Amino acid sequence: MLRQISLANLALVVGSILAAGGFAAYFSNQPTLNLAGFFYGIPLLLGGLALKAAELEPTPFAEPSAEILALREKQATDTQNQVRKDVTRFRYGQSAHLDVALERLGLAPTDEERPMLRGLREADFGGAYGLILDFDSPLIPLETWQEKQQKIAAFFGPGLRAEVNQTGENKIELALITNPGEGQIKN
Repeated sequence: MLRQISLANLALVVGSILAAGGFAAYFSNQPTLNLAGFFYGIPLLLGGLALKAAELEPTPFAEPSAEILALREKQATDTQNQVRKDVTRFRYGQSAHLDVALERLGLAPTDEERPMLRGLREADFGGAYGLILDFDSPLIPLETWQEKQQKIAAFFGPGLRAEVNQTGENKIELALITNPGEGQIKN
């Protein structure tokens, strides 16, 4: 729940209330409230504005069924859980979700070419848990993604395989699927 709250919006609201209270106290000749409003409200308001400028919103996430939740609990790797948690919360100071991972994989030579994560969902792949990342990739073709498939699987860790598919024009679906036979799955 707290992962879905924007710290920028919270700082803006609290800072605005305190700053407005400080101005009201100033005009009503109440120096103690005036100082508290100015010393806490204005910096908090400015901090909220700075956070808002650097805010990256959570990736849309389709809520899974009870069967998928049970499969996640049984099979999901630490890496899959970390990716899911990281991209479904507010981030600050990043230009895109998974930007560092995409750079290391050679899928984001420049900021302009970087694929953008547009959605996240979970699925059952014949009894194996899968985390599916939906990318908008207008400048990186499917062939490049397919060439990097083994590198992607190795990057995201043991116990996973990667499957890359094109779901539409400039739409790439990356599935990180557990390999139940490798023994890397949590019990």
